[in-house]
Amino acid sequence: MIQTAKVTRVLENGTAEVSVKRQSACGHDCSKCGGGCSELMVSSTVSVVAANPVRAMPGDMVRVESSTGGVLKAAVVVYLVPFLLFFLGYFLCAAAQLGGGVSAAVGGCGFAVGVMLAVLLDRQVRRNQSITFCITAINPQD
Repeated sequence: MIQTAKVTRVLENGTAEVSVKRQSACGHDCSKCGGGCSELMVSSTVSVVAANPVRAMPGDMVRVESSTGGVLKAAVVVYLVPFLLFFLGYFLCAAAQLGGGVSAAVGGCGFAVGVMLAVLLDRQVRRNQSITFCITAINPQD
C-alpha cells in the first residue's frame, strides 16, 4: 500500500515517525460512495515509525509504502471473522433446532469472539511490528 505522509520527527536509529491520514474505503471521495464516510474517519491520522533511507526531515511530505501481507491479514480478521463466526453459530443452532432466540444469542457470542480476536491481532501486530513502513520518496507528486 502506498500513501502520502508527513514526517513529524527523525529518530536516532535512522527511522522517522510519520503521520499518515487513515484511508476510507472510498478513498476519501464521499460523493462516490453516497456520503457514507464519517468525518472522524476521514480526518483521523495515525503515527507510525518508518524506515528512512531517503533521509527525510521533519515537515517533509513523503511517499510511504507498507507491507501488504500484514494489512490484508488484519483486514480479514477485522471484517470477515466476526461475521463468519456469527453466521456459523447462528446456523449451527438453527440446524439443531434450538430456537431463534438461542441461535441469535450464540451468533452474537460468535460475533463477540471475532471482535476479541481482532483486538488480540491488533495488539500482536503492534507488539511484533509485523506491518512495516518505508519512506520511498520526498515531496511525492500525486
